[in-house]
Amino acid sequence: MSGRLLPCSPQEIGSLFLFEKLSAEQLGQLCSKGRVEGFDPGPVYTEGDPATCFYVMIDGAVVLSRRVGDDDVEVSRTSQPGVYAGAMQAYLGDRVRQVYANSMRVTEPSRFFVLPAEQFADFMAAEFPMAVHLLEGLFWGSKNTQRAIGQRERLLALGSLSAGLTHELNNPAAAAVRATATLRERVGKMRHKLAVISQGNYSPEVMANLIDIQERTAERVAKAPTLSPLEASDREDALSDWLDDHDIQEGWRIAPTFVQAGLDVDWLDQVAAAVDEDLLPNAIGWLNYTVETELLMDEITDSTARISHLVDAAKQYSQLDRAPYQVVDVHELLDSTLLMLSGKIGERIKVVKDYDRTLPKIPAYPAELNQVWTNVIDNAVAAINSAGGEGALTVRTALEHDQLLVEFRDTGPGVPPEIRDRIFDPFFTTKPVGEGTGLGLDISWRIVVNKHHGTLQVESEPGDTRFQVLLPLTATTDETPEEPA
Repeated sequence: MSGRLLPCSPQEIGSLFLFEKLSAEQLGQLCSKGRVEGFDPGPVYTEGDPATCFYVMIDGAVVLSRRVGDDDVEVSRTSQPGVYAGAMQAYLGDRVRQVYANSMRVTEPSRFFVLPAEQFADFMAAEFPMAVHLLEGLFWGSKNTQRAIGQRERLLALGSLSAGLTHELNNPAAAAVRATATLRERVGKMRHKLAVISQGNYSPEVMANLIDIQERTAERVAKAPTLSPLEASDREDALSDWLDDHDIQEGWRIAPTFVQAGLDVDWLDQVAAAVDEDLLPNAIGWLNYTVETELLMDEITDSTARISHLVDAAKQYSQLDRAPYQVVDVHELLDSTLLMLSGKIGERIKVVKDYDRTLPKIPAYPAELNQVWTNVIDNAVAAINSAGGEGALTVRTALEHDQLLVEFRDTGPGVPPEIRDRIFDPFFTTKPVGEGTGLGLDISWRIVVNKHHGTLQVESEPGDTRFQVLLPLTATTDETPEEPA
């Protein structure tokens, strides 16, 4: 937006703190290269437009704002003469994308000294070459430092996740190995018991009945109900008494296995009625091996399914073989991240999922959102551990106006009010030296706000800290999201 052209006075612009050390000749050059413009209340420039001018306010009142989702969030309001904004990085030329980083408007008639970006760059290079080199070094050095530490942050997170995933994989893998070894032993004993039975003088009808009982027992194992500890104990006592009454040895050892398989006294009565009394001990022993074999196969199935689930979660978390920008279900992303971090969360922290499953899928960069979840959850776990290690982490999703809300609530000590405005600043951390880089929330902010055009905010008091991520429901980029396969 162009304003009214007004006379440029070297003495007037020389009174501004930004130019007060310049010589009369330099002030004259500025007036010849730039101009003074007057603006009525309203917008001066808009965030994201090409940065064509550098603005220094002579008098008036200015407001700077950033676009967050569908809202303009005010970041600065001042009437101090000499404040500046606009193409402040013009001295870097085309090495960086020259666009306005914020929007500027005036709330009352205001005057600005306006210097075109190219003229600003030329003036800086000609009059302050050393300062330009220092500024360039500071800019690129800061970028490289953030990149290097950001990579270290990701490597640290990856190492922690890898350790947690290895721990989670080790448990079901070890269970599957143990179950397989025990299964081999039980199958061997079953073959031996079958050989003993087959050597007896039993009719084909008796053998057929025994095999039928075995098949029905295996089916019963698959449909075994879940019993309370008291119910299981009562049933074990009843089965032990029945086995003792029928002279079955080691009934106390067999009874818990039968209870786990869903067998009861009525079922054993059916077995006793189907076979001769002298065959009953061998029949019970054979059925015991059958039950143990079925239970072991169930354990192997559960263990391998758990391993497969963990691998799927790792693939979902890393977004391997998937488009970087796609339509996603945030609940799948949250679940995969929580599973990957389960080793770090531990058993003393209760995880509560309060999901609104009716929420629509949204266009997003899923791998980067997973990084946001990781950073926020990691901070929540650290906060709870600092308060004794016991507490709750609640992950909630909801529709907030026209945005999707993902909220992480922890019962830690909270974020003190005096540092609440700084927690998203680069390199700011409250963790002990060596435990945090101070880039986790900065990276999360840039992913949510800059890349997804959403909002990342915190509400905190002792025992109730809530990090809230608000994401738009529709695409906010020219890139077309891919639908998941």
